Amino acid sequence: MTQDDLIDRAKITDHVMKYATGIDQHKWDVYRSIFADQTVFDFSSWSGQPAAEMAADDWVAGVRTTLEPFDATQHVLTNFTIELDGDRATCTCYMAAHHHLITGDLREMHSLGGYYIHQLKRDEDGWLIHRTQLNVTWEMGDRGLFEQAALRASLN
Repeated sequence: MTQDDLIDRAKITDHVMKYATGIDQHKWDVYRSIFADQTVFDFSSWSGQPAAEMAADDWVAGVRTTLEPFDATQHVLTNFTIELDGDRATCTCYMAAHHHLITGDLREMHSLGGYYIHQLKRDEDGWLIHRTQLNVTWEMGDRGLFEQAALRASLN
């Protein structure tokens, strides 16, 4: 492995970490910055919907609408494996996502875990995700919290 490979691996890891930082800190411009303008999103293991190419702006707006009403979220990314092929790379990393909702004295949480496979390309702006796939391998808690969070948002 060359020094350039090590630098690329560090840049890709830092880039992908913005996924969690952008969501959890509600820094939607940071979250948006990791994706190409048109990106394939495959969250079929979570949603049951097939992969689809869409404008990254639309994706980010949807994630913001879904997750911002929670009292807190925490997305943890770890165990990065990066395969480099010139100006293309595949980054696989483990993930755990926790979604917290407080209603009165009731504190509820929904969590899921698994791994992401991100396909990246390097251009003049650096590395960007062009395809991302979420692979859910476990889930705990009530998915109904997402509906409760959406209802909370609609009432505000």
